[in-house]
Amino acid sequence: MAVIIEVAVDPIGTGSTSVGDLVKQAVSVIAKRGYKYQVCAMGTVIEVPSLREIGELIDEIHNELVKLGVKRIVTVIRIDDRRDKNETIEYKVSRVTQR
Repeated sequence: MAVIIEVAVDPIGTGSTSVGDLVKQAVSVIAKRGYKYQVCAMGTVIEVPSLREIGELIDEIHNELVKLGVKRIVTVIRIDDRRDKNETIEYKVSRVTQR
């Protein structure tokens, strides 16, 4: 069963109030791993196969941003680990939008 997470990555101390290009790089890490994801205004929702992969993914995102010169990164993670039923991002969204 997939674990659905919401991740907001905030590069700090970049010298600019605009961090869209850096966030785009973070999203490219998610895409390269082949995870289903949905970019939202304040974060990205991702389906990962297991809790273990969350740490690996965040580590890879942080390493990519550090390579680009970011010295400090604040990341907020919300985890939906539902084990009684297999839900997808699309299913969760449809439960709200199709009522």
